[in-house]
Amino acid sequence: MQHIVLVDIDPEVEDDFNAWYDEIHIPDILACPGWLSAKRHRCVEGGPKYVAVYEITGPEAYETPEFHAIKGFGPFEDRVSNFRRLRLAPLEREQAAS
Repeated sequence: MQHIVLVDIDPEVEDDFNAWYDEIHIPDILACPGWLSAKRHRCVEGGPKYVAVYEITGPEAYETPEFHAIKGFGPFEDRVSNFRRLRLAPLEREQAAS
């Protein structure tokens, strides 16, 4: 399952936000049960500007005390805009018999 977060950030704090996200937030979230990997991207078409793609074990990853303690944007909560979240599950299709 994938968990995707899209955000814009106030340009005045963009460098600090990126440092916090890479150095604090990602290690914190990957320490939570069920959070397997994280990659960040910059959107080159459309928006919002920043995209984080997480691989998780499933919906149970959202229910742990560890995740509830660190979710959100920490000290940048009031500087984030255009927040969107997507939760994707694999498309399960039956294979045709040959």
